[in-house]
Amino acid sequence: MNKRKKCYYCEQHKNPDYKQVDELQQFVFEETRMKPARSTGLCRKHQRALKRAIANAHKLALM
Repeated sequence: MNKRKKCYYCEQHKNPDYKQVDELQQFVFEETRMKPARSTGLCRKHQRALKRAIANAHKLALM
């Protein structure tokens, strides 16, 4: 039986931020599409926040 991954942001006690591009890169396929929650192990709250952070980083041309 597989163990479920722990949420990265819950363990670190922080939230996704669009300015931390190198941190966001680990949740993105080749700088375009976001990885699904089943592969990242993020909880629902942080997966949604990550989506907004990645969108903001794309809009500001940081990624």
